[in-house]
Amino acid sequence: MPSLRPSVTRALLILVALVAWLAIGSLGGVAQGKLSQVQTNDAAAFLPSSAESTLAAEASREFVETPALPALVVLTPQDGGQVTDEQVAAVTEVAQAFPQEPVPGTDATWSSYLTADPVVTPSQDGEALLVIYSLDADSAEELVGDEESVTNAFVTDLRATLLEDLGASADSAGELGLNAWVTGPAGFVADLVTAFGGIDGVLLLVALAAVLLILVVVYRSPLLPLVVILTAVFGLCLAGYVVYELADAGTIVLNGQAQGILSILVVGASVDYALLLVARYREELRHAEHPADAMRRAWRACLEPIAASAGTVVAGVLCLLLSDLGSNRSLGPVAAIGIASALLAALTLLPAILLVAGKRSRVFFWPRIPRATPEAQAEPDATVEGVGGLWGRLARWVARRARVVWVVTAAVLVGFAAFLPTFDASGTSESDVFRTEVDAVTGEEVLAEHFPAGAVQPITVIVPQDDAQEVAQAVADVDGVDAVTPYTGMPAGAPGSGDAEPVVVDGTVRLDVTTTAPSDTVEATEAVRDVRTVVHELSPDALVGGAAAEKVDTIDAAQRDLRVIVPVVLTVIMLILMLLLRSVVAALVLLVANVLSFAATLGVGAILFEHVFDFPGADPTVPLFAFVFLVALGVDYSIFLMTRVREESVRHGTRVGVVRGLAVTGGVITSAGVVLATTFAALAVIPLLFLVQLAFLVAFGVLLDTFVVRSLLVPALVHDLDDRTWWPARIGARRRGAHPAGGSPAVAAAAGAPTRTDPTAG
Repeated sequence: MPSLRPSVTRALLILVALVAWLAIGSLGGVAQGKLSQVQTNDAAAFLPSSAESTLAAEASREFVETPALPALVVLTPQDGGQVTDEQVAAVTEVAQAFPQEPVPGTDATWSSYLTADPVVTPSQDGEALLVIYSLDADSAEELVGDEESVTNAFVTDLRATLLEDLGASADSAGELGLNAWVTGPAGFVADLVTAFGGIDGVLLLVALAAVLLILVVVYRSPLLPLVVILTAVFGLCLAGYVVYELADAGTIVLNGQAQGILSILVVGASVDYALLLVARYREELRHAEHPADAMRRAWRACLEPIAASAGTVVAGVLCLLLSDLGSNRSLGPVAAIGIASALLAALTLLPAILLVAGKRSRVFFWPRIPRATPEAQAEPDATVEGVGGLWGRLARWVARRARVVWVVTAAVLVGFAAFLPTFDASGTSESDVFRTEVDAVTGEEVLAEHFPAGAVQPITVIVPQDDAQEVAQAVADVDGVDAVTPYTGMPAGAPGSGDAEPVVVDGTVRLDVTTTAPSDTVEATEAVRDVRTVVHELSPDALVGGAAAEKVDTIDAAQRDLRVIVPVVLTVIMLILMLLLRSVVAALVLLVANVLSFAATLGVGAILFEHVFDFPGADPTVPLFAFVFLVALGVDYSIFLMTRVREESVRHGTRVGVVRGLAVTGGVITSAGVVLATTFAALAVIPLLFLVQLAFLVAFGVLLDTFVVRSLLVPALVHDLDDRTWWPARIGARRRGAHPAGGSPAVAAAAGAPTRTDPTAG
């Protein structure tokens, strides 16, 4: 039965693909739920080893047996008066007893995770109490209990104990009459982990629900949207499994923001690729009797643009490996794995599902099932369909006014881009990171009202012993510095810490510099820069570190990354476009158009962030991430358009090719853009400033690319350039002397292009 062999082979391939993806789904689903367990959200861990704060941190470790991660409890009377002796005694009793509490899910007590006994300190104004717990920083990321980090479990248990034993929390004062907040570095880490906790559930559900709604509108079918969503979910399972295994093995570093971006990127890219393949498959179903033949043609036609699109994004995000910051470097491979997973799902799982019903596979398009007709089968040109619709009319309108359209469009984009220099990406304080009220932020504000704000995480200066006195005196005169004390082995700010002799290690001492502002604020970072200037003038070998110094080095590294990575990304994408389109001019047109779109997006962001949303600024990595995603993803839609335009130009000439290419791809690319913008916009459900800003910039930028750059600017400019677009290739020359619509003046007229008999043809 030779005639059965192709169908049997096809059935086996479909079965293998489905079984393989079911296995991936079972493994990846579990891994996806455990990604939060392999996160690292310590900013200091992402700094380059050559950063001054990193070197200072290494030197500081010699002064202590174990580095500490402070967890601070701030308590104030509910009525705002003085703290009573009864309240001090009750707080002291609970504070000293808490280390003996069992760690949830283990046989150990919290004392095994603390480097010192808790210290209870009244404020000088007598209106607050401060309890300092020193967590072992080396053990802070260990998992305990329900597979949560020591830091998160400690803060959660501490807050529960304060509420249970004292009736004290941010909202409750109990019989004792005290409100309590847990803040400090440990409090901020715990609240950050809680904020990122929405990534596993809320973020994904919001994104998938929004995409499903859009797909129902696009396809007007109950089955096809579910197939596309299923493809995206399995693609995410594959990405989650690979990322989890690599992060668990220590090969890559995963943080909360990278996990959130991974989910959005995989869903958005999977749906985009699926939309393109399904649209071409629908076209081919009108020209093929068997769905398998239609899928074969569609798959071959879409392979190059989809693979090029994925390759562009992968190449762009992998350029982040050049970053000095570990958080940026980690996002590169994580995002690349996500895009590769989306590509595999779209090119293997989606075709397998769409062909699983054999000859009846058209049922997935129900109720608008495309049928093969003798007329369509006789006409090999599938693009005739669509040139008379909405996008066909827009394409002809753009063609008639090409120069005016691209000049006006470019001028508007340049106008918005003029605001780019006003985009403030100089960094924000930790308290500004959260977009909702959290315990750590409120607690820090209360702490600053009653205690020296910078005492908890002081600037540390490692200086030769002979220079220590002179350096200390000079640093004390720096604006923003409250006090300078040599490290004596006791926590900074603790009673009696200034009476002991300084600790000397290898001829160096450590100076703890207390700032007037909390260490996470912009004011503290300015103080660090001034302190470094003074210290290095007096002692060139000295090192200045601490939490505020780490923030300074992070900002400097992010600004360096922007200068280094942006040119590399542009070069890589330019080379890919040249290879794909076999043209220097076309590649340059697409790249310039998308860079202009990015600049305009950042300009709009600068206006809205400052004057509408009243954001306090932006993290310095926001422009870099926005650039990488917007340029790489924005070029995607131009790739989808221009590969089809090139295909049509070979048949009919460039100007007709532009009209036909835009007419046919307009609907599917617009749908893809709306889907991707919606998925990135879902990042805004995570109440963190960085993700909210990135969500807006990428979503707005993608829509700008979709509706303006790809629909107006690029088609109009290519139409105006005509055959010169393809230089050094000579595509248009191959068609000279032939009717631009394959010998049919009627079809050329329908496409809005001049025919040979048209006196305006040129």
